[in-house]
Amino acid sequence: MSWQRFGDILRNDHGVATEAIDAALALQPEDKRRLGEILRDQGVINTTVQAQALATQFNLEFLPAIAVEDYAPELLDLLPIGFVRELRIVPLARHGEVIRLALTDPLDARATNDLATLTGLDVVPLVATPETISDAINRIYERHSGQASAVADEIGEANIDLAHSLEPKDLLDTADEAPIIRFVNSLITQAYKERASDIHIEPFETELVVRYRVDGILYEVLRPPFQARAGLISRIKIMSGLNIAEKRLPQDGRFRVRIAGKDVDVRVSTLPTAFGERIVLRLLDKSAGVLTLKDLGMGPAMLIATEAMIGKSHGIFLVTGPTGSGKTTTLYAALSRLNDREKNIITVEDPIEYQLAGVGQIQVNAKIDLTFANGLRSILRQDPDIIMVGEIRDGETAEIAVQSALTGHMVFSTLHTNDAAGALTRLVEMGVEPFLASSSIVGILAQRLVRCICLHCREAYQPGEELLRRIGLDPAAHRDTLFYRGAGCEKCMGIGYRGRNGIYELLTVSDPIRDLLLRNQDASSIRHAAIEGGMISLREAGIDKILSGETTVEEILRVTQEEG
Repeated sequence: MSWQRFGDILRNDHGVATEAIDAALALQPEDKRRLGEILRDQGVINTTVQAQALATQFNLEFLPAIAVEDYAPELLDLLPIGFVRELRIVPLARHGEVIRLALTDPLDARATNDLATLTGLDVVPLVATPETISDAINRIYERHSGQASAVADEIGEANIDLAHSLEPKDLLDTADEAPIIRFVNSLITQAYKERASDIHIEPFETELVVRYRVDGILYEVLRPPFQARAGLISRIKIMSGLNIAEKRLPQDGRFRVRIAGKDVDVRVSTLPTAFGERIVLRLLDKSAGVLTLKDLGMGPAMLIATEAMIGKSHGIFLVTGPTGSGKTTTLYAALSRLNDREKNIITVEDPIEYQLAGVGQIQVNAKIDLTFANGLRSILRQDPDIIMVGEIRDGETAEIAVQSALTGHMVFSTLHTNDAAGALTRLVEMGVEPFLASSSIVGILAQRLVRCICLHCREAYQPGEELLRRIGLDPAAHRDTLFYRGAGCEKCMGIGYRGRNGIYELLTVSDPIRDLLLRNQDASSIRHAAIEGGMISLREAGIDKILSGETTVEEILRVTQEEG
C-alpha cells in the first residue's frame, strides 16, 4: 500500500474539514507537535479517530478493545507496570515465535525494540487508543497480581523488614517487596477486586482469620499463618501512621493507595483483644464519585417527592436507618442535587467520606472539643443556606438543628432509628418539644440496602408458601408469578448476589401526623397513621423489588425483620 499523509487520511476516511487540517498545519512550526495531537486538543478529532488514522497510515491493525484474557502472562513478570505505563503498551498473546504488542504510537520504536530484545521474538505492533491501553494495563495487572493466599505461604519463612514504610505508587507493582508487604498489598488489592467495603483481621488463641465484608455480609477468605500476626499488624500500623509500640489502646488512622490506577482511601481501626490487636480496614474508592438521587433505586413517585422536600427553603430532612444502610450516601446525593453557586452549603461530618466540590466540609474532632453541636453553632455564623449534620447524637445537637430550621435554614441529618416514624419520637426523647419537632421537620426517609440478584446467574424459582406468607404475599394469588434468585457463579463468587440497591419509606409530616406528635403518641401510632395516609413501608418497597426480579424474598425478610 502506498504511503498516505495523515491529513489526507483524516480528510478522506473520517470527514475532517480541509480548513481545520490546514489551520492545524499552520500551527505546527511553532507548536512542534504532531498534526493529530493538535487536532485532538482542538476538539476536531477524538483519540479513537486519531488511533484509527495512525493504524491506516502505517498499515497496522486497529484494536477497538483489549480483552483481559488476551495477554501474555509470561511477559508480565518481566515487564513492571511502571514500564508498560510509561511506554503505553500491552503485550498480547504469543503465537509461536511472534508476540503481538498493542501500543498508541507506531513511531515510537523503543517498545518494539525493547520487547524484541527481551524475548527474542518477532514483535507485531497493533494500534489502540491511550484509554484502551490504560484500562487494559490496570485490568490485566490486577488479574495477574498474586492473590493474598499465594503470598501468605511465604510469610514466616522470609526475613521481614518492618521498617520499610515507603508506599509503592500502585499496589499492583509490588513484585519485589518483602513477603509481609506484598501480603498486605495483596489483601487490599483482592478486597478491592471483590468489591469489599471492609477487611477484618481477627486474632484468636491459635489462629488468625481474615474476612471481607461484601454487599453488607462478612465472608471468611483466608487464615494466614499465626506467626504473621505481629508483622501484619505492624505493617498496617506503619502504613496508617499509628504507634506500633502501643498495643493496649485502640487507635484510628488512615492511608491512601492506588489500585489499578484508582485512588482508594483506607480507614484503619485497631482494638486490643484477649489474643492481640484486632484490625478493621474500611475501603473507600475515591474515584467512584458521589451517586445521584436517581442512582439510589427510588421509584419515580418517591424520587419526585424527595426532590420536592429537599428543595424547600427551610426545615429538617432526616434520613434514618441502622449503621451501614447508606444514609450518608443519600445525604451526599441530596447535597449534590442542590449544590450550585447560588447556595452556601456547609457540612459537619465524622468522618468526611467524600470531597464535595463547592461545599465547606468540617471534620468533627473530639480532642479539641469540635463536636457536632459546636460545629453546628459555628456554621450558623457563616451565613449558610443549607447545613448537613452527619448525625444527631444528642439533645444539644437536635435542639440547635431545630432552631436552625426554624430560622430559615435547610438542615439535613441522620438518626439511628428502625423506621421513619421512630425518628419523630426519638427527637422528642432527646428533649425537643413536640410542637417544635412537628413544625420544623419536612420529611423523614427511612432506608435499607438490599442485595441484588446476580444478573449473570439469575434463574426463576418458586418460593415456599410459608416464605410467601411471611413476606405478606398470598401464595394462591402468586402461583404464576415469576420469582428469581441467583444460582451462584464466578462473577458473584458463588453467592448469587452482586451489588446492592436501596428500599425506602418516606414519611411526610402531615396535619394528622403533627396532631399525633403533639399528643405524645408512640411511634407505632404515628407509623399506622402515615401508612393510612399513603406511605409505602419498607416491606412494601421490598416486595416491589421482589416482583420486579431485582432481589429475593429471603433478602427482604432479612433486612426488614422488625416489620415481621
